[in-house]
Amino acid sequence: MSQGIKQFTLCVLMALSLFSVAASAEGIKLKTADLERVDNDWLLNATFKIELTPGLEDAVQKGVVLYFQTEFDLTRSRWYWFDEKPALAQRSIRLSYQPMTQQYRIASEGFAFSANTIFEALQAVGSIGGWRVIDGSQIDSSKSYTAALRMSLDLSKLPKPFQVNALNNRDWNISSDWVRFPFSPNGPNLIKR
Repeated sequence: MSQGIKQFTLCVLMALSLFSVAASAEGIKLKTADLERVDNDWLLNATFKIELTPGLEDAVQKGVVLYFQTEFDLTRSRWYWFDEKPALAQRSIRLSYQPMTQQYRIASEGFAFSANTIFEALQAVGSIGGWRVIDGSQIDSSKSYTAALRMSLDLSKLPKPFQVNALNNRDWNISSDWVRFPFSPNGPNLIKR
């Protein structure tokens, strides 16, 4: 009898660990980020891996438009005062589903893209290329800075009934952690995860 209880307990623990791994796989994670200098400006190239929860994926299929917000900030620590923030940038990307054409539509700042699958659509949402985040006149090339980057689902742009639901439901709150990395105006600025 004791052997049967041990086996049952082991099976339950294994099932719970598999469920927690599957649940934690959903969300947004930064894969790569790179700041490249073009003329006097710095452009951000980044790739996020986005996995929607079943509830969010179902909502998109039923016509709810999702807005993903990417935030970038550059800071320089100062011992004598608050940290200096020479550069702050935000960008919004819109994801929707068109039932008539059975395609996903991604739009951001004049750029529009259509995808046949949710996987392709989320890849397009998570790919950022050539986003101007730092003006060269904002920074001092002799100083070191810290760059920070994150992407999240913008709950404030959801329809009101969904906003109330999102406050009570963790499945709707998907966001990457802030990823901070050193930025030097004179060196390579690349992060891979």
